[in-house]
Parts: sequence; structure tokens; C-alpha cells
Amino acid sequence: MTDVTSAKSARRPHHWRRDLVELAALFTAVAVADAIAQLIGHGPDGPFLLVASAVALIATAAFHTWWARHHSHAPPTTTQPRSAAETPADEESGADPRETALWRMRTTVKDAPGSLAALCSALAHLDVDILTLQTHPLGDGTVDEFLLRAPAGLEAQQLTREIAAAGGTSTWTERADAHDLVDTPTRVLGLATRTALDAAELPLALRQLLGRCTIRSRPALSLSGRPTGDMPPVEGVLEETVMHLCDPNGGAITVERPYLPFTPTEFARARALVELDARLGPRIPRSRDVLTLPEGNEIIVRRADQGDVAAALAMHERCSDRTLSLRYHGPVGDADRYLNHLLSPRFGRTLAVQTASGRLVALGHLLWDGDETEVALLVEDEWQRRGIGSELLSRLVTLAVEAGCDSVYAVTQSSNTAMVAAMRGLGLPLDYQIEEGTLVVTARLDATPVRPSAHYEQAER
Repeated sequence: MTDVTSAKSARRPHHWRRDLVELAALFTAVAVADAIAQLIGHGPDGPFLLVASAVALIATAAFHTWWARHHSHAPPTTTQPRSAAETPADEESGADPRETALWRMRTTVKDAPGSLAALCSALAHLDVDILTLQTHPLGDGTVDEFLLRAPAGLEAQQLTREIAAAGGTSTWTERADAHDLVDTPTRVLGLATRTALDAAELPLALRQLLGRCTIRSRPALSLSGRPTGDMPPVEGVLEETVMHLCDPNGGAITVERPYLPFTPTEFARARALVELDARLGPRIPRSRDVLTLPEGNEIIVRRADQGDVAAALAMHERCSDRTLSLRYHGPVGDADRYLNHLLSPRFGRTLAVQTASGRLVALGHLLWDGDETEVALLVEDEWQRRGIGSELLSRLVTLAVEAGCDSVYAVTQSSNTAMVAAMRGLGLPLDYQIEEGTLVVTARLDATPVRPSAHYEQAER
């Protein structure tokens, strides 16, 4: 019944004719009762008959009440009070029962009939709706992963207690958002598509596939040319909360997730993404943007990879010692090894700026550093103070936002006023840390980055 229908039934029209009829019936009943009482009361057995009539009326009323309670389909007239365990969470917290929140929950149950049913009953007891369910079979049990829609007042501790009482162990909960509403096959296909288009997407795809985790890439050789350690086998290694995967570009990829062990199903999915990356080989998007500088010169902004090492090395040779010192925080030796590492799509994304003649004049790096992200810039001396650094930094921050990064940081010297000004020009909240002349500026990506006022023309070349 809707609220409108209830309101209408609660306010029925009032008729005076019905009141008049009821009043006449009342007077008639009183008159008849008085006549019967006068007739019976003056007889020899009058009092006895009156008492017997009263008893008969009481017995009839009691029988009618018993019959109505046991055979009527109407709801009971009184409501029994509910216990604290039966009270929904939104009533306990005072929250609006119509407000809900999304939760991701993972718990381990015994591999026995009825285990999943017990979990579902516990969730239903809390007025929690199950949106999606994945099962990860283990040797001695099953890991069940849920996406839940729960009352807004439900707390993680209460949810965990109810699941533990239903037989769930090692329960993990986390607030979810609308992006988690996509079903798993669709999400995995989307991540595979992104990986196929851009080799730099593999670390990000692994992070989105496996949830909150730290991903580190380790090259096969260090910058000094020495082996960095034992490489994992081609099939990879799973050690509870750590995955060791063989990098198709050489080296290793380590994925670590604290407190939540990886399942064999997750390990298989991660290996499938890495195998896809290996089969497709090196690749980056080939789109280019033509940027018109204030003085009228046109330059091209594009993605760079290890195929640009020679051009980048030539640019380094044209840069002054001070410019290189501000970028690398000291003397630069073996720049070709640094560049081979920095331009690898496995460690991040690099934007290159070149002139119309194809000369490389600037590089901007977005580097994956575990669960953090670093930005770094290098602009050739002749092309400085033209807004190129600010343009590169703005584009790098946009890439970081698209990748789902929470913040980016830049490491420079406190005397590098140009880099500090470029960070301030983003229009984002900044944090500063200074230690022995080294300045770390962190930008929190909770606002839209400010694009510089320049003219663009998309061009495919």
C-alpha cells in the first residue's frame, strides 16, 4: 500500500445520517433491554435468568475472541518488541533506512554443503543485499568474495562478527564504489584491452585486478651492469601475500598485498595478463599533439619509449651541467643506462617534446614507485622558460589521475625555482618536505589539474 492510499483510507468522509441512525439504534436497544428486564425481574425466577443471560453473553464473547485469533487472516493487534539482534543496523545508528553503502568482503569457509547458505542467511539477517559473488577454491576450503549493498549504518565490525558466527574466517572488508559494480569478466576484458594498447598499462592493470597492492618492477641488470638477483621462472611463484612474475621485457615483477593472501585464481589471472603483454611485445600509443608556443613555434608532444634512447642521449649531451644536476641531483654518469631504465614502459610513462624537424628537446617522466608515483622533468637549456615544463607536468598529472593515483611527488633541489613554480601552477594541494637541501613536493590529486593556456591541434603522424 502506498502512502497516498493510506492517507486516503485514514480520512474517510463523515456523514451525519449515519450518526443519526446509530443513535436511534442505541435508544431502541436500551428500551428493549429495559422492557425485558422489567418483565423478567418481576417474575419468581427473574434474578436467576438475568445472571444466566449475563454468563451466556460473556461465554459467547470469549468464544468469538478465541475463534478470531486462531482462524482470522488479519494481523495481530499488538506487536511484540524485537530484540537487539533483530533490530536492523540502520535503526540502531539512526540512519535513513533508504540510504545504502557498497562493501567488498572476502571470507574463507569450509568446503562443505551449507557453508555458503549460512553466510547468505547471516547477510540477509543484516538486510544486506548480495550483488556479486566469486568463489576461489582452495585445498581445504573456499574463499568467497562478495560485493554487497548494505544499510548505511552497518559498520565493518558488526558485519565481521555476523560472518564469523556463520562460519567465515579471515574476513576482510573494504568500502567499494560504483566502479566495482562492473562484473568480473567485463572488468578483466577491459584491463586486457588497456594492456594491449599500451605496455605501460600492465602494472596498473595488475593493481586494479588484484585490489590494493604494491607492484615493483626489477630489471635483470642494475645501472652498473650487475645482475639484480635471481629471476623467477617463466610460470612465476606464489608465496601467500607475494607474487613473483617473470617480466616479458626482462627482469621481474613483484606484487605484494599485506594481510590478504593471493588465491590460485588471482595468480592465474595475473599470469594471463603478463602472458598477453609478452605476446604483444613493445607498444605505445602513437598519437601526437601539436603545441603552438607563445612565440609561434610549433612543437610535438608524444609518448616515448626505449626506441628514443639515442635521441634522448643526444639531448643530454646538449644540456648544461647545472640543468642535469637539477634533474638528477648530482653528477650524471652512464646516462644511457639511466635513460634505458627511465624510457621503459614497465617503470612508467614518458612524454617527449620534439621540434618540427624531429629534434628531441624535453622529456617528462611519470614513474611507478611501488604504490607511489614520481614526476620528473628535463628541458634542454635553449628551450627553457617557454612553458614546456609546465605543459609536460600538467599532462603527466592528467595521466596519473587517469591511472587512479592518489598523489604524485617531485624530488628536486630547493634552488630549483622553476620546478617549484610548475608544481604550484597545477592548482593542486601541495605538501613540502626539505631535508639537507633536497626538496620533495607532493601534489594530492583531489582537484582538477589546471591546464596551461595554449593552443592545441590534434595530428596523427
